[in-house]
Amino acid sequence: MICNLCGSNAATIHLTEIVKNQMVEIHLCEACSEEKGTAFSTHFQMADLLAGLSEPEFAEGEKAHKPEKLVCGSCGMTYEGFTKCGRLGCGECYTVFSKQLLPLIKRVQRSAQHLGKQPAKISPETRSRHDLKLLQERLRKCVQKEDFESAASIRDQIKAIQEKSKKPKKG
Repeated sequence: MICNLCGSNAATIHLTEIVKNQMVEIHLCEACSEEKGTAFSTHFQMADLLAGLSEPEFAEGEKAHKPEKLVCGSCGMTYEGFTKCGRLGCGECYTVFSKQLLPLIKRVQRSAQHLGKQPAKISPETRSRHDLKLLQERLRKCVQKEDFESAASIRDQIKAIQEKSKKPKKG
């Protein structure tokens, strides 16, 4: 995105304001932002942000104790190292630090499971499995909320997907 003022630099500061029920967006580069006197800085440490989010939460009456020092066997990364740099060393780190990362991932993404975009070219079987998992989660939530009408509809969708996957393939 290009700066609205100079029209040449990349915008790094994005301001959104609602004026008389209409949203107004302004995109500024750092130079124009400083020139106009906005006190925004785009330089922050991702590690500081993640460290703040990764602090363990303790239930009432539970004592804070120093966690054991975990080390990834593949790359040697420690959890403490992760909180300082904000990046994991390898794919194995997700498994080694899973207990500590799960609450962090849930807070950041509002779910422990990826719910973002899917690749455009995905096999029908993979898409079907993914859709099935999402429907099962929605079904669980509907039952939990006692929204049985929606739950019945979702149950029928699940059955349709399961029946479709059981049919023998032609060819």
